[in-house]
Amino acid sequence: MSTPIVVIARWQVAEEAIDEVLALLPALRQRTLEEPGCLGYEVLRGLDDGQRITIVERYRDRAAIDAHRDSAHYRELVAARIVPLLRDRQVELLTAA
Repeated sequence: MSTPIVVIARWQVAEEAIDEVLALLPALRQRTLEEPGCLGYEVLRGLDDGQRITIVERYRDRAAIDAHRDSAHYRELVAARIVPLLRDRQVELLTAA
């Protein structure tokens, strides 16, 4: 049995694009939670920096992450629409120690 993987995605959204990104996130979250390998998906916004979005995702295994990144909604919402609106993007993959 594989150990679940946690993805921490840190986005710095361009100031003029924050409303557009925030409007896309509920659909992204819902569609990701419907994926069979997704165990959790939480979107957080910085208190001191409203353009800082942190997403905490939990997946069953690496194959589930790959399926997520290959999904139509990821390509449509993240790759095509959100990433161009970001000033910075960092993604970490973690597992229990």
